[in-house]
Amino acid sequence: MERYTRQSVFSHIGKDGQKRLLESRVTIIGMGALGTVSANNLCRAGIGHIRMVDRDYVELINLHRQILFNEDDVQQSIPKSVAAFNHLSKVNSEITLEPIVLDVNPGNIENLIKDVDLVLDATDSFEIRLIINEACNKYSIPWIYCGALGSQGMTMNILPETGPCLQCFINMAGTSSGDKCSTFGVLNMLTGTIASIQSAEATKILLNSEQVRKSILTLDLWNNCFDIIDLAKNHDCSICVHKQYEYLGKVGESYMTSICGVGRHIIIGENGK
Repeated sequence: MERYTRQSVFSHIGKDGQKRLLESRVTIIGMGALGTVSANNLCRAGIGHIRMVDRDYVELINLHRQILFNEDDVQQSIPKSVAAFNHLSKVNSEITLEPIVLDVNPGNIENLIKDVDLVLDATDSFEIRLIINEACNKYSIPWIYCGALGSQGMTMNILPETGPCLQCFINMAGTSSGDKCSTFGVLNMLTGTIASIQSAEATKILLNSEQVRKSILTLDLWNNCFDIIDLAKNHDCSICVHKQYEYLGKVGESYMTSICGVGRHIIIGENGK
């Protein structure tokens, strides 16, 4: 417990709270700009088991914002989840770090999340977020949506049974524009900021804090804008009310997909590997 002294003396955590964090299990889906920041924060905070899932390999263009990687990882073309494990295992050897090289899909998502206390979304894929939403609703596991593009970020705590889910938000706001950082750009200060907010909320959720944010937080670092958006639960929601899962459990055939931003493709098998 000595390494967590500066954290456990914080009145909202304390020694009992720190012990609870050490007993907690979290899955982070996506180990890019958002995932590396959240994994770093949670590792140092003493989350007992962190599962890190990503299909991509470290590239030079990642280094401007993905804080757990270096040029050696680029030269060796190491999988991001493995490179994150290599770095964080030297930071905190007293917790369990589980790197998984996998393309998340409807056929494997349940095995990645069903035994954890919280799921963090750190992807750049709206389709994967829809899958996370269904799986976490099925198992009543809280998860945190997080996105960043350009200078704008957004994060939302999704608490099954008590609050709105991602589908409720889609019904209100519509679908994503489909823009990606490879074409639209992103500030590394933004990804660090919004992922730190995400990991702070993660800590509060794991501690059952009354200060868990119930609203959506948006920010624009370039234009100095911060906003809170209230979102009510849709009482006719297909996911969190009627439990109608469109994607969950569907196992497709092997497929080819691109590796983020590098112009290369990989073949994904039915199990996501």
